[in-house]
Amino acid sequence: MRIEKYNILVTGGASFIGSHLVDALVARGAAVRVVDDLSCGDRANIDGHIASGKIEFIKGNLLDPAAAKRAVRGADVVVHLAACHGGRGYVNSCQADCSTNMMLDGNVFAAARAARIKKLVFASSGCVYPNFRQMNVRKKIYLSERMAGPPYDADNMYGWAKLMSEFTLKAYYKEYGMDSVSLRYFTVYGPRAVESHAVMAIIARAFVKADPFEVWGDGSQVRNWTYVGDIVSGTIRAAERSGGAVSINLGTMERIKVSDVVKEAVRYAGYDPEVKFLPQMPVGPLNRVADNKLARKLLGWQPRNKFRDDFRRTIKWYFGAKDAATVRKTLKSRLFGTRCRSA
Repeated sequence: MRIEKYNILVTGGASFIGSHLVDALVARGAAVRVVDDLSCGDRANIDGHIASGKIEFIKGNLLDPAAAKRAVRGADVVVHLAACHGGRGYVNSCQADCSTNMMLDGNVFAAARAARIKKLVFASSGCVYPNFRQMNVRKKIYLSERMAGPPYDADNMYGWAKLMSEFTLKAYYKEYGMDSVSLRYFTVYGPRAVESHAVMAIIARAFVKADPFEVWGDGSQVRNWTYVGDIVSGTIRAAERSGGAVSINLGTMERIKVSDVVKEAVRYAGYDPEVKFLPQMPVGPLNRVADNKLARKLLGWQPRNKFRDDFRRTIKWYFGAKDAATVRKTLKSRLFGTRCRSA
């Protein structure tokens, strides 16, 4: 299927990943509806599309079943990104908030089935993978889809909620035939992202020339941050090509240390601060990197650029778009995130 031939609902479409996805869908000429309660989404991200009449916007809270029913009415494809979410500080400290994702997802899934949609694409997460598999930084670990469990040991309530929603979609496919795909996003960064996630927090500290430069953990944590443009292209390919309630990783296979990102950021900012490691702060799994073979096989997808290239693109955007006084004032609170229902 070609996605532009269908009516598409994007939940959480005013925020970071969602607004980039909306941009790409509009560029392809798709008919798009966005639902977002703007708890962390920014209508300015999609105002141009609204003003031009290229998309329909509904402000609504999907924790309300009636709002979910209204949102999916007339949709052929649902790309479900909306969630309570945030970076490591949020995932570790906001368990009750994260638990509401199961209710939100349940409302959207039930409404989508009742509306007899053709396909549902669900934004899952690398947080579904067992913590015990990700704690040794000396091993070259690549998380393949089958490694999610059993045994299961998801990353806090956020990871468990995502995993339970994947199970729910498998049950919907088995019992009702509702076609879906769960995409396990590995930490996404890029323009419009906020400072609650590690890459953006590092960029923000470099932007304000923080000295000492605080780093959560000891800097040895390994990640595979994935650029938002790659996430968008993989999401569209999944909407067009895959189904049957399969789960697929979307992430690079580059192994990047937090300390190396810090070095690149301060080099770009042109200063040499004291780096202060904070081992008492939450860091989550120490070694999280995707195996993306299944995405290459089923979707023909792989990241377009190396991390360094897209990181430089992102830091250039941040330095050009942000105000230093505002970043200094808000950075500490952003590190722990806010209650959001947008992706």
